[in-house]
Amino acid sequence: MTAAIKTPTTRLGCSRAVSTTRMTRRQIEYGRAWTTKWPSADRSRDKQITNQSRLTNREAREQAEREEYERKNPKIQHQFADLKRALGSVTDDEWANLPEAKDFTGKNKRARTAAHQRFYAVPDSVLAAARDSTEMTTTVGDDGAGASSSNGDGTVTNFAKIGAARDKVLQSRLDQASQASGLASSVGTASTVDPKGYLTSLNKLESAEQVSVGDVEFARKLLKSATESNPTNAPGWIAASRVEELAGKFGAARNLVARGCKQCPKSEDLWLENIRLNEGRNAKIIAAEAIKANMLSVRLWVEAMKLESDPMSKKRVIRRALDHIPESEALWKEAVNLEEDPDNARLLLAKATELIPASTDLWLALARLETVNGARAVLNKARKAIPTSHEIWIAAARLQEQTDGTVTIMKNAVAKLAQVSAMPKREEWIAEAEKCEEEGAVATCKDIIEQTLGWGLDEDDDRKETWMEDARASTNRDRFATARAIYAYALRVFVTSKTLWLAAVDLERNHGTKEALYQVLEKAVEACPHSEVLWMMLAKERLLAGQLHEARLVLGRAFQQNQNNEDIWLAAVKLEADHDEVEQAQKLLCTARQNAPTDRVWMRSVAYERQLGNNDAALEQVLEALQLFPAAPKLWMMKGQIYEDLGKVPQAREAYGTGVKAVPTSVPLWLLYSRLEERTGNVVKARSVLDRARQAAPKSPELWCELIRVERRAGNLAQAKNLMATALRQMPKSGLLWSERIWHLEPRTQRKPLSLEAIKQVENDAGLFVAVARIFWGERKLERAQSWFEKALVLDADVGDSWAWYYRFLMQHGTDEKRVDVVAKCVSNDPRHGERWQAVAKDPRNARKSVEDVLKLVAASLQN
Repeated sequence: MTAAIKTPTTRLGCSRAVSTTRMTRRQIEYGRAWTTKWPSADRSRDKQITNQSRLTNREAREQAEREEYERKNPKIQHQFADLKRALGSVTDDEWANLPEAKDFTGKNKRARTAAHQRFYAVPDSVLAAARDSTEMTTTVGDDGAGASSSNGDGTVTNFAKIGAARDKVLQSRLDQASQASGLASSVGTASTVDPKGYLTSLNKLESAEQVSVGDVEFARKLLKSATESNPTNAPGWIAASRVEELAGKFGAARNLVARGCKQCPKSEDLWLENIRLNEGRNAKIIAAEAIKANMLSVRLWVEAMKLESDPMSKKRVIRRALDHIPESEALWKEAVNLEEDPDNARLLLAKATELIPASTDLWLALARLETVNGARAVLNKARKAIPTSHEIWIAAARLQEQTDGTVTIMKNAVAKLAQVSAMPKREEWIAEAEKCEEEGAVATCKDIIEQTLGWGLDEDDDRKETWMEDARASTNRDRFATARAIYAYALRVFVTSKTLWLAAVDLERNHGTKEALYQVLEKAVEACPHSEVLWMMLAKERLLAGQLHEARLVLGRAFQQNQNNEDIWLAAVKLEADHDEVEQAQKLLCTARQNAPTDRVWMRSVAYERQLGNNDAALEQVLEALQLFPAAPKLWMMKGQIYEDLGKVPQAREAYGTGVKAVPTSVPLWLLYSRLEERTGNVVKARSVLDRARQAAPKSPELWCELIRVERRAGNLAQAKNLMATALRQMPKSGLLWSERIWHLEPRTQRKPLSLEAIKQVENDAGLFVAVARIFWGERKLERAQSWFEKALVLDADVGDSWAWYYRFLMQHGTDEKRVDVVAKCVSNDPRHGERWQAVAKDPRNARKSVEDVLKLVAASLQN
């Protein structure tokens, strides 16, 4: 019943929906009968109403979608409707002056393209030039490579350029390998990069070239959003103006920063940026507006002062600033700097110290402008006003040095500063001492070090090493008086430290006077009387100065303190031998053999007799020495060499053979034995000797290299290469083996690539660097060669062969000044090692020759 009642209500709609509570009974009965009698008609009517409603909704939806599409995609006539209406205002003259439309049709375009591709007759000169460029030639370029060759397709292959490019690549890789090993030296012509200069050159580039357009646009949009979302953020405005300035739009940059100043009137940085972007009168106006908004800004007042051109205007601005900010130390300093009259500056500083009594700089500036008595009074006031300032105490010490010549005030200064817990660190005191030395106050520098160097260090601390490191650091900064004072203080604490005395001596030798050096050495031998090194250094310095008598006296004193010391005995022998006192030298050697019978003394005796040409006496002494020291390899070598000098090859062979049995680990003894056999034509025996030697010392590069050389000199190049491969597998970091392979076992074209591989394997080896330098020398790349020679010398200055090769190079391609400089450096370093160097230097015939003479002899014996 309920459904029958609700159905007509729903079907007839809201207008006919009447509440059942208001319907009469008759109406209800009528509705029931109608529904029962016409059920099919009722369903048909419901269906029609539903379809009509759907159709209406669909048409409305489609109409809305069509309107939305037309709104987003308007038709051409709609887009230009306003323009069409505007055409009615165009005059006849304007219509007549309209330009003709261009023709963009495909037909005309193809015609124009065909016109551009027309071919014309080529002149005979062009054809001849093309013919000549493809000819084969035998011309050799500057770098030794063939000039060019032609390919089958008519193109030209320039072999000279290919070879040069290959060489450049290898050179760069060699340099990179050298720098990777930490050896990129700044000496000579070695290429270095100055980081500061590089950055400075980058700053000179145009700003517009440093960024891309896309980056600028991205930054512009990002900063625009930032300034719109947070307009009171001053850094955002500054960044936005910098972007426009970077893009070259200075007007936009100024507009942005001006808007920022309105939004952030209290921002100093924003106003300063605004002033910077403007010039002349505009900048002054902006500065005035900035100061109105920020009356207490010191930076803005200073910037406003800098905008003025004449001194009076600058002073006027600064004084107005001081009226508003009288406690600003920076403003007072600017005001004093603007004053040219010392009296006016003094008055300003007096007023400034009254207003700002805690400013150390103002007090010191006032003291510098006062007289001696006035400065003393000023410093006393300053010390009372600022009891924690050590700068005031140092200024007082310097004043005392100027008036009295001595400084005694620093002891009181340390006590007062310690009372108020204002004692600076030791490093700060050293920095102050170096500053005093730089400004000429050496006495103050010494007194600072003397009173403060031990501050904060206990006896348990490693004070000696700490002070030595401080002295070395000061020496590296060219503050030699400070370093000297540090050593003096340390030596008062560690009186008997030989290390400290040697460091002090080295400082005086390199950066002091001769008298100061003698004084330090005299104090050293008094403090360390049993140090033979110090005695011999003193004697040597006296001898170098031409004071032969004083040198003998020094050695005599050394004998009294160090009896039976072989070093002092040998130093005395050398002194007499170098001055042709043969009998005295022989007597000293005889006495030394009795009082200090060591193997060194016996070897020196034998060597001296050989030097004099007394081979028989030398042989007697070496036989006697071998009875006492059968395990001394140098004695066995001397015995064999004496027999060789006498022409007794069998006895020399027997001496070497017995020696290697007694001392099988001596590599030089094995080498002498092998070379004797090779010189006498017994290559098989030489090879056998070296095989036995390798069993005794299997990891010796010298033995492997000598065996390879034996095979190479015998013509067995394949065997030499096999041995080299085996040796490098066992000792891949041997520079000697790599150098031998590069120069004697590989073709010329493989030397540079092989040297690159060697540097990567070995890293640091002076002999290998010399080999690389010789490669560049052979290719006539002289600057590169010189660079590598100097790298080798920096790496190890004790190798005489490196000096000899470099000197030989300079003999051909250097200047007189450069050669003199290299000889002086070689003499100063006094090299002792090197295969060629030792062979020449230890020859008895060259015993009396100087380092310079040995250098020239070795250089003359070298062959590139």
